[in-house]
Amino acid sequence: MNIGVLTQNEESWSSMQLKTALEKQGAVPVFFSFRDLVARVRLKPEVSFKTVDALKDLDAVIVRPIGRGSLEEIIFRMDLLHRLERLGIHIMNPPAAIEKSVDKYYALTLLEEAGLPVPRTVVTENATSALAAFHELGGDVVVKPIFGSRGIGSTRVSDPDVAERIFRALDFHHQVLYLQEFIPHNCYDLRLLVLGSRVLASMRRVADSWKTNVSLGAKPMFYEPSSEIERLVVKAAETVGCELAGVDVLETANGPLIVEINSQPGWKGLQSVTTVNIADQIAKYVLKRSRSSRKTE
Repeated sequence: MNIGVLTQNEESWSSMQLKTALEKQGAVPVFFSFRDLVARVRLKPEVSFKTVDALKDLDAVIVRPIGRGSLEEIIFRMDLLHRLERLGIHIMNPPAAIEKSVDKYYALTLLEEAGLPVPRTVVTENATSALAAFHELGGDVVVKPIFGSRGIGSTRVSDPDVAERIFRALDFHHQVLYLQEFIPHNCYDLRLLVLGSRVLASMRRVADSWKTNVSLGAKPMFYEPSSEIERLVVKAAETVGCELAGVDVLETANGPLIVEINSQPGWKGLQSVTTVNIADQIAKYVLKRSRSSRKTE
């Protein structure tokens, strides 16, 4: 059984973990990147890379980070994933779930509409409207790129003069202004990893500043979630259609808030604070849903 691993870096920690886990289950991991892929219409094979016919030679595909790219590149990558899914290959996560999760505004609206607690947020293309929102949100906000992860590009702004300067600069460069109220959180948050509608692992991320990403230096610590938080994060993953999701939660005086959902999460920090072998669980999950497994049922 061949399982494709779509990744920018075959040598990354998560990729190597998946390689070992898949081989342990008797599967063959096949690594490739989006730049390797060739798509065809009215020609065979429909999708290929090097000598591999994706439809004939792969039983499932695990999508690691989509990566940076132009608008055309990102759209084409998602089109390819949709095409493979329509032609019968199990994709994890499904392309529709990736599209929802990678767009912070889209994901947050879906979570709110599902009745889940999220921070107050204002999104606009207009600097003047953003400045009004800055005051509406209490004069202390986090400005985030609407697409992006690991805290890169996120800035806390609490000075109105600085806010106006930043907003007008973003407006000038045709950037969407995504403003979220700053939530006091004692320099920690929670990351829970959901796999197949259950919480697989969780941690508290403790930092020296308001940014709590492990990639930026926060320390992972063991955390045992309450049943309420487990229920919330599982519902969040299901709301956007993710089979595998990293869900970020802030604990507040008024209860937990879901801040973001990541459809292509890394788990190096999580693995350091849990006895569950995360890559093994992912491999087993994907193999059960692969094309070969479905044929034998």
